[in-house]
Amino acid sequence: MMFFGKSRSTKQEVKKRKRSIRKINTRGFAASEDEHFLADFQGTSLSIDAELVGGLRKMRMRSRTLAQDNDYARKYLAMVKANVVGANGIVLQAKTKDSRGKLDKADNDYIEKAFKDWGRFDNCTMNKRLSWCDVQNLFIETVARDGEALCVIHYGKDLEYGMALQMMDIDLLDESYNYRLDNGNQIRMGVEQDQFGAAVAYHLLTDHPGDDTYTHNHKKYIRISADRVIHSFRSERPGQSRGIPWMHTSIRRLNMLGGMEEAELVASRVAASKMGFFTSPEGDGYVGDDEEEQDGALISDAEPGVFEQLPEGVNFQAFDPQHPSTAFDSFVKTVLRGAASGLNVSYNTLANDLEGVSFSSIRSGTLEERDQWKQKQTWMIEQFCMPVYKAWLSSAILHGKLKLPATKIDKFSEVTFQSRGWAWVDPAKDIAANTASVELGVTTRADIAASQGKNLEDIFEQLSKEKELAAQYGVILGEQNEQAQEQND
Repeated sequence: MMFFGKSRSTKQEVKKRKRSIRKINTRGFAASEDEHFLADFQGTSLSIDAELVGGLRKMRMRSRTLAQDNDYARKYLAMVKANVVGANGIVLQAKTKDSRGKLDKADNDYIEKAFKDWGRFDNCTMNKRLSWCDVQNLFIETVARDGEALCVIHYGKDLEYGMALQMMDIDLLDESYNYRLDNGNQIRMGVEQDQFGAAVAYHLLTDHPGDDTYTHNHKKYIRISADRVIHSFRSERPGQSRGIPWMHTSIRRLNMLGGMEEAELVASRVAASKMGFFTSPEGDGYVGDDEEEQDGALISDAEPGVFEQLPEGVNFQAFDPQHPSTAFDSFVKTVLRGAASGLNVSYNTLANDLEGVSFSSIRSGTLEERDQWKQKQTWMIEQFCMPVYKAWLSSAILHGKLKLPATKIDKFSEVTFQSRGWAWVDPAKDIAANTASVELGVTTRADIAASQGKNLEDIFEQLSKEKELAAQYGVILGEQNEQAQEQND
């Protein structure tokens, strides 16, 4: 006989049900759950500076080691310099206007010529070894490798245009120097900041910590006002005082890949020898054909295609390791794809691997990569090129090296920097698209020229000179020939 009705729950079942209800009510994001596979993944709640104090120096050391010894790391740094700075550097273009609002060509040419003259290696830097283009390359490579760059501006009447730059090793900015001052400022990793985090001064070591020099008792610092220092890095979190090496997420992969390649090369070299061993039941000691003169090691000669009869009771055991491994190529590709993602570059460019790449895929990857380079170009212009120009302009006018009125310094500060551009991926289609865009009025010729690293004013000037030269020699250019044909028709 069966009875239907409410069953009595035990106390354990009631408690279990309450726990389940409480768990449902308190459930949040899945990433916040303490499940078994996330038990050792606790994350961090430290400030960015607190994290950098303990790990910045080690990250920088490892990044530098890769830059010295790892092929792919060196390729990445070469890509950074080639795509951000380019062959001719980031070029100044003065945009001063006259009272009518038109570009003042005379003043602009004068400023550009003077700045180019200052940019020679014997004027630009204190050590008279680097040109303005060299400084730009050193700056961006240092930021990519070390995470930040440090440049001190020097002023003086004996300097050409009254100013010169000194690129400093970032190791001189001691990240272990943290101190709260009596005036309310605090020194965070060598950078003195006010209550809002603005840099007030930089405390630099007088001696490089890696130099083999004599120091007495304690470290010595020199305080340099922030208005004489350009300290550039890309911030990833609010309140960040120091920069992070751009390769930091790829350091482990690139280092492991280097070790894997070395081990595979050694194993493959051993495998190519196809060596073996003689064994005997009695376990007699090995007797070679000869003895090495230096260390007494026994050696045995081996010649291709030679077979010998073994003594009685001696067997031959082959040593035939299977290297190189067939999985090695796919392993390298997998590792490099992850490293390329961390570096924000395409795998094909970093690895020099165009195998199996179609035109559409390489075009898509190239365009996406160029957007990353353009971001870095804009950042470098704002963080480095513009501060250098403003310091140069005020110093050159103040010291009488630039014959311009100081009262109009704001007028002469109207400049842009033209970064390098790139050739079209598909010239015929890109030209047709740009032509249509100009006709529709959604873009300008100046924008198209700038995308290729050119200045439209320079193009028009060169075209005008070209037409004058053609007329001087009686040469009919293509455009003029078409116009003549239209008139005849």
